[in-house]
Amino acid sequence: MMPPQQEKTVTPDIPAIPNRPENSSVHAEPPSSAANHIHNTNNSHQQPQPQPNISAPRFSVLRQSLRPITLKFEDVSYSITFGRDKNGCVSSPKQKHTRTVLNGVTGMVGPGEVMAMLGPSGSGKTTLLTALAGRLTGKLSGAVTYNNHPFSSSMRRNIGFVSQEDVLYPHLTVIETLTYAAMLKLPRSLTREEKMEQAEMIIGELGLSRCRNNLVGGGAAVFRGISGGERKRVNIGQEMLVNPSLLLLDEPTSGLDSTTAQRIVAMLHSLALSGRTVVTTIHQPSSRLFWMFDKVVLLSDGYPIFTGQAGRAMDYFESVGFVPTLNFINPADFLLDLANGIVVDVKEDEHLNHHEDQASIKQFLISSYKNNVYPLLKQEIQQNHRELASFSSRTFRSPENQWTTSWWEQVMVLLKRGLKERRHESFSRLRIFQVLSVSILSGLLWWHSDPLHIQDQVGLLFFFSIFWGFFPLFNAIFAFPLDRPILIKEISSGMYHLSSYYVARIVGDLPMELVLPTIFVTISYWMGGLKPSLVTFVFTLLIMLFNVLVSQGIGLALGAILMDAKQATTLASVTMLVFLLAGGYYIQQIPFFISWLKYISFSHYCYKLLVGVQYSINEVYECGPGLHCKTRDFPAIKCLGLDNLWKDVVVLTIMLIGYRVVAYLALKKVLHH
Repeated sequence: MMPPQQEKTVTPDIPAIPNRPENSSVHAEPPSSAANHIHNTNNSHQQPQPQPNISAPRFSVLRQSLRPITLKFEDVSYSITFGRDKNGCVSSPKQKHTRTVLNGVTGMVGPGEVMAMLGPSGSGKTTLLTALAGRLTGKLSGAVTYNNHPFSSSMRRNIGFVSQEDVLYPHLTVIETLTYAAMLKLPRSLTREEKMEQAEMIIGELGLSRCRNNLVGGGAAVFRGISGGERKRVNIGQEMLVNPSLLLLDEPTSGLDSTTAQRIVAMLHSLALSGRTVVTTIHQPSSRLFWMFDKVVLLSDGYPIFTGQAGRAMDYFESVGFVPTLNFINPADFLLDLANGIVVDVKEDEHLNHHEDQASIKQFLISSYKNNVYPLLKQEIQQNHRELASFSSRTFRSPENQWTTSWWEQVMVLLKRGLKERRHESFSRLRIFQVLSVSILSGLLWWHSDPLHIQDQVGLLFFFSIFWGFFPLFNAIFAFPLDRPILIKEISSGMYHLSSYYVARIVGDLPMELVLPTIFVTISYWMGGLKPSLVTFVFTLLIMLFNVLVSQGIGLALGAILMDAKQATTLASVTMLVFLLAGGYYIQQIPFFISWLKYISFSHYCYKLLVGVQYSINEVYECGPGLHCKTRDFPAIKCLGLDNLWKDVVVLTIMLIGYRVVAYLALKKVLHH
């Protein structure tokens, strides 16, 4: 069952595949390419392509692509400017340098084909793949088109992008991960049951039934979870939910054994057979994997040195003078050696083996590419452009900027997913033990304190404000830095709005962040001998919960601005130390030139409210033999100025809203860059 949204979409500017029944598959018989025309009069034989003997899964559910995409990239170049230390929204200026990552890369891949990008580490494979996915920031020169159209939001929903790192929530099971992805990605015209059925079908097709109820694990989790190959298939399954026409994968076989890697590539080959366009980077493929690719792009320091049919690669390099000394050699190893400028296994003069000649070898290969391959590639691309243009008048483009789910649906799904993922963290045994032990210890230290010992009681109230200022702040600091990889991945793929994620995160944190302080105050308040009044206790609890939310807002803002947990923790320590000293308990008479610090300290306002609720205006205490004084005239209380407590409530409300707005704007800026 395919999403109705895609079934209703008219195929844009793509010629119909002739003589193909409606439900048949597109055979991966690659069309004529530029590389097919590269011949050498002295060496015209072609390396035979052994058929991989592996049972590839048949995608009965994931039928043929309903919007076949021909991907073309012409003269793609990209440079980066570095030399600045930048974390989140904060950057420090240094001398800038420019490095060219891609330089004039050209190629084309169509439905039914698997294109592999090869090259040494740092050659620009991932950068090129990210550019093809429309996710590369900065200025990109050249042209990248999809059926002769530039990248658009409607096209983004037909592109699946699988990053090299398996960015998944570790405390969700496999079925939960795919179900929540289905709820966010599939159109609203499908019912919840149909979306869940789609997730179940993906699990069956990708061979994940055995681990469907296992936790994903990995990442920052302390447990292992499912295997690396299963985690990679879950990552691919998230993108396959919407039946993408173009699937881009960044090194899907890295870290996997040869058998698992072969199964992954066989699965990609099956996806291509159903009419999809598949492009993948791969680091060091075996010979079996190499012959499963239809096309190859070979990069060397950002420059292309070959683009064309995989079966023609060896013939081409033999035609330009690089003949392997061994009859049986892994083509991928041979190509990577050439991309590095290494000619150990090449029948050439010995001087080419010297390190100083590697640059000249690379330059020769680049020149050979420009003279022999590039003109034919341009000719093929232009011919394909004319063929697609002849069909443009018969088709129309789908509406743009259409989210598959409403904003409210996104919030509800993200809220449920967040509660299920983070409940282990908020209610972990260590955190519960920490709160209970501190609450009981403080209750014992202030055990039934004498109401006449006002200094002791206000000390307990100040401890309330400080402890529940530090605790939620340092927990909130890690929220956005830890979520950043998943957030970038999902927002880039158009799964939901940033605002829906932010609201779901804020709302989801409320029950988890407010339960423990409620328990803490309940224990410490009654053990500490504070005013035995239910009304006073309720007001004290509400003030403490208000303080927790303000403190959490500061932590969210610091984490979003810096996006580095270590730096944010350091800054938060200094900030809370200032708030602690200026809170009004340790120093009662602050010098006028620095007294402004207490007005930005939320601990100061919380402390004032706690004391104001605990001691009413008419309350008195015995300040001497037979002498009674007003409690608010006690020096430690009088210096606080408890005349207008509602003003303190307003200030805390402004902080509560303001810090969260700052956090959202900072998060939006970070994701934009």
